[in-house]
Amino acid sequence: MAAQHQPSSHPRSQGLRTDLDFSTDQLTALLELTEQVKQSRQRFASSLKGRYVALLFEKPSLRTRMTFELAIKQLGGDCVTQIGLIAEREPLADVARNLARWTDLIVARTFAQETVDELARWSGLPVINALSDLYHPCQALADVFTLKEHFGRLRGLKLAYVGDGNNVAHSLMLCCARLGMTVSVATPKGYGPNAEIVAKAREFGPIELTNDPAAAVKGAHAIYTDVWASMGQESEAEERKRVFGPYQVNEAFLAQARPDAIFMHCLPAKRGQEVTDAVVESAQSVVFDQAENRLHVQKAALLTLLQ
Repeated sequence: MAAQHQPSSHPRSQGLRTDLDFSTDQLTALLELTEQVKQSRQRFASSLKGRYVALLFEKPSLRTRMTFELAIKQLGGDCVTQIGLIAEREPLADVARNLARWTDLIVARTFAQETVDELARWSGLPVINALSDLYHPCQALADVFTLKEHFGRLRGLKLAYVGDGNNVAHSLMLCCARLGMTVSVATPKGYGPNAEIVAKAREFGPIELTNDPAAAVKGAHAIYTDVWASMGQESEAEERKRVFGPYQVNEAFLAQARPDAIFMHCLPAKRGQEVTDAVVESAQSVVFDQAENRLHVQKAALLTLLQ
């Protein structure tokens, strides 16, 4: 009986718990596979036939849930979805070991990164982090793919991230730096990204930190922002509006970047706060390209982990 309390004895499969779970070579290969998947849905229509994925959501979702469910089904597989706190009714280890008996892969959108890690530890299955408070690797993959589509390259580009040093900023730094890009992150004092993640990203490429948004966007090919108060930070929303006001991306702010610069946002956007309606709807905005590309990069990730 004691064995029942041990992590799964399944062979440990690679997952995407953090951005660094994929090597730089694997990251490059995934982007190439994404391009193939996007060009031909029919070619991959039965690639995951007979494979089943568990989708677990502790946070509300539109893009993540829709794109993962569609990705799995369009690849010929199927999925089951559960919404609510993953370990609310029983221990997380028990949830993970049950899923290991039924499914081939777990996708988890959680609060704590530890939930993602423990699901992988106890299930032995590949686990894809569909967002945690620390990382958002699927979003960063869609973002770099969108940049490559738009500019025809990644090496030598500069991305300016303006706003809260959150999970999106973390994943962008880790992903972009490995692909030859410069990332400049501008945040108010006290709202910068995690120092350990910054240090890790700097092992791969140039990461600039500043409290001056104008300095960050100078020479930038892309300006990226996100909501000022993420899910779970609602009590801070009013204070954050005051602190982050100078970091709003408006038309005058966008004009400080390169003439060919694009605007990026992971959505949903709080128009009139971190970005104006005019910028979201401008010709420079690629926010809906990013949203579409979530579907394609997640297909590529599923194929990489399950084939």
